[in-house]
Amino acid sequence: MKNIIQVISGKGGVGKSTVSVNLAVALAKSGKKVALIDADFYGPSIPTLMGGGEIKPDHNEKLIPAEKFGVKYVSIGFFLGDPDDPVIWRGPMFAKALNQLFFDVNWGDVDVCVVDMPPGTGDAALSLAQMVQLTGSVVVTTPQEVALADVRKAINMLAKVNVPLLGIVENMAGFQSSDGTVVDIFGAGGGEAVATKFNVPLLASIPILVDIRKGGDLGSPAAFESNPECSEIFSNLAQKLDSIVENSQNQQSRVSVVN
Repeated sequence: MKNIIQVISGKGGVGKSTVSVNLAVALAKSGKKVALIDADFYGPSIPTLMGGGEIKPDHNEKLIPAEKFGVKYVSIGFFLGDPDDPVIWRGPMFAKALNQLFFDVNWGDVDVCVVDMPPGTGDAALSLAQMVQLTGSVVVTTPQEVALADVRKAINMLAKVNVPLLGIVENMAGFQSSDGTVVDIFGAGGGEAVATKFNVPLLASIPILVDIRKGGDLGSPAAFESNPECSEIFSNLAQKLDSIVENSQNQQSRVSVVN
């Protein structure tokens, strides 16, 4: 895997998994070879958002990931006897399962791996940072302070485990009614404020759009086939993120040459 990008949030309910799926699909539409790992073991929603799928072993006893919309993906949800069964694990079991999703799956050639992480600053973030070389993190938030308070904690956690912060995605940033009036249900400007505070780009400000919700419920991501407004949002997000990663790698290469 050439680049591994984790998508995190300070708290649940901000649309982190929806952003992860649509980012992965948009990257695939741009020509990238993309993997998507559902590491949100306590709330695995990738199978729903991607419209199901299945995994099976290959001749080397590795797992062949599901593949749809140009994205290869795995989820702990595929291993549950009943999709409504809870995952009740302590930290060591989580770390072992995460390792298996990376190293016991036949991923093939991958340009970008998007990892949908659990919310918060628990064992998952530390386990992943110690397990693989992360290109960086994308942090998803909603505009209101109750979300931003936890986002700031999550960003400070990234600094402690030496994972670069690539940028902020503000989700649910206002709803436009049929008469054109924009209602800031969750407030306004929070994503930009936290991006400014930590000197990183605001990668996207995503409004509340019915088609994004419908796409998730139907297992047909809005980034793949939807109205132009939805697909453009995620296409721009993928382009910005790809540019940031490429520039960062070029800078690292120049430093290596100088050294």
